[in-house]
Amino acid sequence: MKRIVLILLIMLITGSSAMFAQKVLTLKECYEMATAASAITGEKDSYTEIWQLKDKDLSKGWLPTLDANGSFVYNSSVVDMSDILGSLPVPGIADLIDPLPHKQYKITVDINQVIYDGGAIKNARALEKADLNINQKQTETDLYKLRGQINNYYFNLLLLDRQKELLQNYFELINRRIVSMNSALASGVILRSDIDVLASEKIKLRQQISENETRKTSLMNILSDLTDFEIDDSTKFVLPSPGEELPDELTRPELRILDLRKEQLAATLQVIQSKRMPRAFGFATLGYGNPPGGNFFKDEFAPYYILGAGVKWNIFDWNKVKDEKQVIYIQQGIIENKKIDLSDNLKRLLNSKSAEILSLKSLIESDSELIAIRKRITVAAESQYENGTITATGYMNEMNSEKQALINYEIHKINLAMAEVEYLNISGKEIE
Repeated sequence: MKRIVLILLIMLITGSSAMFAQKVLTLKECYEMATAASAITGEKDSYTEIWQLKDKDLSKGWLPTLDANGSFVYNSSVVDMSDILGSLPVPGIADLIDPLPHKQYKITVDINQVIYDGGAIKNARALEKADLNINQKQTETDLYKLRGQINNYYFNLLLLDRQKELLQNYFELINRRIVSMNSALASGVILRSDIDVLASEKIKLRQQISENETRKTSLMNILSDLTDFEIDDSTKFVLPSPGEELPDELTRPELRILDLRKEQLAATLQVIQSKRMPRAFGFATLGYGNPPGGNFFKDEFAPYYILGAGVKWNIFDWNKVKDEKQVIYIQQGIIENKKIDLSDNLKRLLNSKSAEILSLKSLIESDSELIAIRKRITVAAESQYENGTITATGYMNEMNSEKQALINYEIHKINLAMAEVEYLNISGKEIE
């Protein structure tokens, strides 16, 4: 009993090790890892950081501004009241008022506060937000293009895996056939040339398997580099199964970018419109000078302050805002035409890919029929060879035809899955 338990434990550990040794990789995982490994993925965070800084600065437009100023002024001619007062019939009155000083000194702190800006700050912030959305979506679009590269390498690896499996099966079959023919040769039943035919085919298969392994290693290295994931011979690639119903709705990121550009132009229109709105502001000046403020009759340094408010409204701008709006309307029309053109092109690609999918499905159906026929022909050829009615070369020709039919079937299955995935990529849908 203890021995049985020990054997089961060893089998369990061995099976678990084999299970964990094999890495299963799906196409969607390749997309995700390639996106994470791409150098441009970090651009989205960078654009967000830039937008946060700009938005923060724009928000500060509602905070008061503080400006420090200093000046020195010398006036060659100033008002002298003594000349005017000296003509009055009052003795000594001209000496009561000193002449205005020729020199003026002042140091001030000027404070300005926006009270109403016509929506300029709000609209500017909305425009920056629109810029952020476009930049981030452009990054997504650039990353989306990686899928075409991933598809190429992933499905080629699937083809190579299936091809190698078939080649290996035929290699073992021919090897077993040669072993049995060696016994027949020793008995004088067959000729040496019959074995040579199979031996030459065995060499061809070994060459094909070696070439397959070389190509697979190269593609695995490229895909490993793209995904930053270690891919080797133990990696199993899963054939995607998008499903029977393929959507005809377009959700490509390029189309979304065009919509965002239209939103950006709409935000620009609001910024332009705010130029014609009135502005209200308040201001204050805290100063220290000689003469202090507007008291020119006081020839000494003293503090002073000024308070006030104002309104500014550009009531006529020679139609500059109107022309700027017209430019935006034209640009919106251009973007709409681009969107229509892009949508039409994508729909044509979808129609072409749909036709390819239908063709591949038809080929797969006929492949199944052809394989069944080729298997029967191969069995018959084997019987004919054993009865001496055909040569070993004739038998190998039939076997190769069966092998090619099987390879074509696997190629068509993988090409069908690839075409369906490409259909989803063209439409902008995600694979499961």
